[in-house]
Amino acid sequence: MRLSYVRELDEYPTGARRMKILAMAVLAILIGSYEGQIAPVVPLLLKDLHMTLAAYGAVSGAAAVAGAIASILGGRLTDRLGRVRLLVPLMMLTAVCCFAMTLVHSSRDLLLARILLAFVDGVAMASTAPLVRDFSPRLGRAQAFGFWTWGPVGANFLAAAIAGWTLPIFNDSWRSQFVIMGCFSLVISLVIAVNIADLSPELRARIQHTEQAATQVVDLSEPARLRSLFARRNIWAHVVGISLWLVLYLTLSLFGPTMLVQSLGISTAQASTIMAAFWSLNLITLIITGRLSDRTQLRKPFSLGGTIAAVLVTAYLAVALGQEGVSTGTLMLVGALLGGSLGVAYAPWMANYSEDAEDADPRLQGTAWGLFGFLTKGIAVIGLLVIPYVVKATNWQTWLFIALGCLILFIPAIVMFNGPWRRTARTPVTVALGEAEG
Repeated sequence: MRLSYVRELDEYPTGARRMKILAMAVLAILIGSYEGQIAPVVPLLLKDLHMTLAAYGAVSGAAAVAGAIASILGGRLTDRLGRVRLLVPLMMLTAVCCFAMTLVHSSRDLLLARILLAFVDGVAMASTAPLVRDFSPRLGRAQAFGFWTWGPVGANFLAAAIAGWTLPIFNDSWRSQFVIMGCFSLVISLVIAVNIADLSPELRARIQHTEQAATQVVDLSEPARLRSLFARRNIWAHVVGISLWLVLYLTLSLFGPTMLVQSLGISTAQASTIMAAFWSLNLITLIITGRLSDRTQLRKPFSLGGTIAAVLVTAYLAVALGQEGVSTGTLMLVGALLGGSLGVAYAPWMANYSEDAEDADPRLQGTAWGLFGFLTKGIAVIGLLVIPYVVKATNWQTWLFIALGCLILFIPAIVMFNGPWRRTARTPVTVALGEAEG
């Protein structure tokens, strides 16, 4: 029996209808990421619960582990049950989890509440990247994933802006933010439920090149097998390569301002301004490069060019961390160039990964992106646990050189991805499939 909230499409949507559904998937990742944001109220929460920063780090690490497990589980479930059937009820449940945060009165309560929210949110958000794939033909996929990436980044701005505006109104009560978060999430979940739809299993099993043109590449009478995905060398190149690439990205996400303050002695406000420049250009290049990648139907050249540029800028920043008197203007420029370079590489890589997983079996997109979510959260856990100890034993400059080395190792992985290097060198899907089976 089909659930009433699940609208399953038997024909691929086009035009404004497709864009509306795609927008719902992007909105879902924005809200899901916003629900996980706690940074703006951490100082108030620590004081109220009498927690140390180390204890809070342990809670965050445990929640990240729960989220990592949930991502890989959710990815498998979304392939088997469908995207919307999983996403809609779990988004509403995450709103309830936000309200439950107001009942926290001890560090133990916080641990349980954060683990629960991270797990439910991790399973729910595992449907969003597959939805972006489902409703973005290859002709526009890099740009679509660029917008999807706005969710996690935009959530930082959304949480900070709402906290800055409303905390004074509610006498600096950290619980107020979770009431607002829960209400906001519940309303948006209802909006998404009304407007989103799912593709039928038959449509999900196709590779959509444009809105009208598609390729049938699998025998629907045979079940989707994980071996068809993980037996491919290029998929493992993606998995290992992006794990190394994420070391630098998550270092900047988790510890960017702290690294700048402790290494260069600048103020927190100056460090925040530098990181704002990083995120601003990152957001811009994600969309611009995604569009260029789609117009040329090239992925690997953009990932390679952006990564090489990021290597050069990171090397300069690593050297600068050991010097005195580096101006804020210079650091803002370096930060913007680094954020822009990473944005150039990232959106085309996401499209490339999606397409390579599609060539294995289009029915395993959820599994592929669930693995990506597991890796992202897993690297975050490692960062939370390892980076402070390495920096304490050495310094931030040493860790940045380690992250630089990981970034360099992503470059040979790109060579193993499928896809052409030049616009004129088009590789038919049949060749990619045959190559993988050999």
